[in-house]
Amino acid sequence: MKSKRKYKLLGRTVAFIITLILMICIMAIGLFYYIFSIPEPYGISITDFPKNFTNSYTVWTTYENGKLTIEEKGLKRLDEYGLWIQFIDENGEEIFSHNKPENFPTKYTAAELLALTTSDYENGYTLFVNILDDTDKECSYIVGFPYDIGKYMLYCNGSRISRLSPAAKLLTMVGFGILMIFIFAYSVWLSRKLSKVTKGISGISHRTYTPLKENGIFSEVYQELNKMYFDIRHADKVNEDTERVRREWITNITHDLKTPLSPIKGYAELLTDSSNLTGETSKEYGEIILRNVNHTEKLINDLKMTYQLDSGAFAYSPKETQLTRFIRELVIDIVNDPAFSNRNIEFESNTDECIVLIDPDLFRRAIQNIIINALTHNPPETKVLISTRIDVQSNVHISICDNGVGISEDELPELFSRYYRGTSTKEKSEGSGLGLAIAKQIIELHGGNITVSSKRGKGTKFEISIPEQRK
Repeated sequence: MKSKRKYKLLGRTVAFIITLILMICIMAIGLFYYIFSIPEPYGISITDFPKNFTNSYTVWTTYENGKLTIEEKGLKRLDEYGLWIQFIDENGEEIFSHNKPENFPTKYTAAELLALTTSDYENGYTLFVNILDDTDKECSYIVGFPYDIGKYMLYCNGSRISRLSPAAKLLTMVGFGILMIFIFAYSVWLSRKLSKVTKGISGISHRTYTPLKENGIFSEVYQELNKMYFDIRHADKVNEDTERVRREWITNITHDLKTPLSPIKGYAELLTDSSNLTGETSKEYGEIILRNVNHTEKLINDLKMTYQLDSGAFAYSPKETQLTRFIRELVIDIVNDPAFSNRNIEFESNTDECIVLIDPDLFRRAIQNIIINALTHNPPETKVLISTRIDVQSNVHISICDNGVGISEDELPELFSRYYRGTSTKEKSEGSGLGLAIAKQIIELHGGNITVSSKRGKGTKFEISIPEQRK
């Protein structure tokens, strides 16, 4: 209880001190305004605009070989502000003027130009003089401002200060002293906070960053720095994994290319010595060579397809296609392939009226890759079922199911990775590791989606969905 009263009293004391300091600062600022924010005698307003405008007018002017050029934008600025300008050559003679009053001369001596520079007012105008010093010949110009614009940025009336009481003078000094201390302390505090930010950015770039506590006035900045750090760290991890897989894949694909090339070379050498070969043997050797050439060609085509899909170099030509008929014909072609003629492949559909917008060649490649993947990675007795259906949202679904060996949970997340080949593949030379990645890219190119579910020893199911093209 005593502790609560103690903290409550302390809080009130701190609040009182802060309020007192603020009141002193406010009163000091008021006195400062009273002393300094008064116009100079004769009612001249306080501004630094005329001087800055005059000095910067050179951006709209050029003076070369005695020829003056002024941009239209510069003249419009004079009209907007109600100003006039006069250009004087090295002899003091006028070479150009805009909006100049009639009571100003067209020629000046050096002494007269100097007098205009130092004087406050002339013929009802405040005059500012500047020189075009980036030319071969000297050229001066005068800018005339309305009478109520003065040359002085700040004017202090000493009589006002002398009329202040000693208490007011002390209050002003104390108030400004407190302000200076506050500004200095705030600057030190702010520099430390900013130093944490700069060190954090440097740490992120050098991968030596330590996450900051997300509190205080810069909590949002610290939060963004932490998020950036974790995002970069995640990206680094992904890049490392991708690079590792890429190196492994290059090693594998190099081996896969060498594998068919070795028998091609060997059997080709045997065929060159046809004196001891029968026609049947020559035919057998030729078939072996052709099979390995086809395999090599497939590997190269997969690499080419991957590059084309990544770079957008592939000619995408979508057409309205009757999907059920399209899939049925694709399945028939696979069944008629001698390599899969003895496999159990079935097709079913709940609709014959299903129009989709697809590129036939690309989409055929995608579905074919998935079906052949199911046939290649499973025993010969495995049943593969391909089916199509339309859901209530008019999405078209293509299912490719098998009752084969299945895929482990560890492999599923990597199944569509570009360089990944599953451990269930017995004949690794039969695939490039790109088939499913290519299929996924093609399906997504059509605005579709592909998912996979599987259990070891139970089989695998690929589910593809694409929007129906309604007439």
